[in-house]
Parts: sequence; C-alpha cells; structure tokens
Amino acid sequence: MEFTLFQKLAAEFLGTMILLILGNGSVANTNLKECKGHESGWINIALGYGLGVMVPVLMFGSVSGAQINPAMSIGQAISGIFPWSEVLPYIIAQLLGALVGQLIVYLMYLPHYNLETDPDLIFGSFSTFDATGSKVNYFFTELIATAVMAFSSVACLKLPWGQKYPATAAIVLGLIITAMVTSMGGPTGAALNPARDLMPRLLHQILPIPHKGSSRWGDAWIPVVAPIIGATLGIGLLKICFL
Repeated sequence: MEFTLFQKLAAEFLGTMILLILGNGSVANTNLKECKGHESGWINIALGYGLGVMVPVLMFGSVSGAQINPAMSIGQAISGIFPWSEVLPYIIAQLLGALVGQLIVYLMYLPHYNLETDPDLIFGSFSTFDATGSKVNYFFTELIATAVMAFSSVACLKLPWGQKYPATAAIVLGLIITAMVTSMGGPTGAALNPARDLMPRLLHQILPIPHKGSSRWGDAWIPVVAPIIGATLGIGLLKICFL
C-alpha cells in the first residue's frame, strides 16, 4: 500500500508524540514527588524509552519508516536511503509531535510539578544535561550513543530479516534502545534525538513551573548537533558495509 505524504507526516507526528509521552512520562513518574513510580529507578526510565520507540515503529514503520527523529531523517538522506524532498516536512512533523507529547506529559503530571522542588529533577523530565557539567563529555556521549542507535535501528529495519519480519525488528529495536539507555544513558540522560530534547526544553522555558530553574540554553545545541553527526556516521557505516 502506498501512503500519501500527509499520512506519512501524520505518522511521524503521532509517533514522536508517543515517544515523548512514554519516554519523558517515565522520567516524570520516576523523578517527581508523590508519583506512584517515584524513585523507581533508571530501569523504569529505560523501559519507558525502549517502549517509546518500539510502539511507534510497530504502529507506523510501514507508513513512514517511523523515523521519529530529525537526526535519523537527515542521516538517512545523507546516506541516500531517504529522499531529501521529505526531510524538512518530516522534521517539522517530528518537532510538533515532540511539543505536543511533552505538553501532555506536563498536563498529566501538573500537580507533581507543583510539588517538586529540585530543579534538576524537573528539568530531567523535559530535556537532557551532562551530569558532570562537561560540554565535551555531553557532545561525545550523544554523538557515540546516537551513532550506535542509528546503526542498530537501520540495521534492524532495512536488512533482509527485518524487511521480512518487521514486527520482530521493531521489538528487537525496542530492546536495543532499552539496553542503550541502561548502558549509555548515565552521563547525559541519552537524548539521541534533537526533537526529543529541543521542544521539551522550549516548553520548560515558557511553562509556569515552580522551582524549575534554568532551561540550560547554553548547552541546547549539543543534543541537536551531536545526534545529527552521530546518526550520519552510524547510518553511513551501515550503508558502506551492508546496504
């Protein structure tokens, strides 16, 4: 079945929205005071992001490719496996989906945001930052982690076994993301996705959250630029070796 560009963009919008709801929702549930999942730990967050990727890929992989990430769209276009003409529309849909998804998380957890007094815990449910305050480590971690993620994701979805068994590929991809967050997410929180970090950061800036602290705009370029470079490198390596 051939899908229209509008249907593809709707899939990217909804897929990215779901990613934010499940991923950043798991962070809010873990971080914020009086939540049922308060202090449930990093595994809860890793599962949230793993499922946050797996569910949209299961739902929309056959529609738009479920890229749900501007870095993936740009990286695939640079490698010649995605048309440049669709990159900007995809990115706009992804950014808007991330914005709406994070807004839903905020509204669901509004009473808990009003109770929480730690600005780092509040900010962590929106965007990422380096735990030690190192911009160099922030950039390096996001670049390498995104390269691994992009290589693995496209391998699952584009190699013959994944094309033959797309549902299995989506499940494997969800497990890969879960494993990556547990193993590579410690330094920064693992953005891996410009839309997932930038649009929540914007909302963090403008929403009236008590005790929210700084939106850390001095670091905001890192989880945008580093994932784009990382995705380009990861997908490029896969293209050279296997596609």
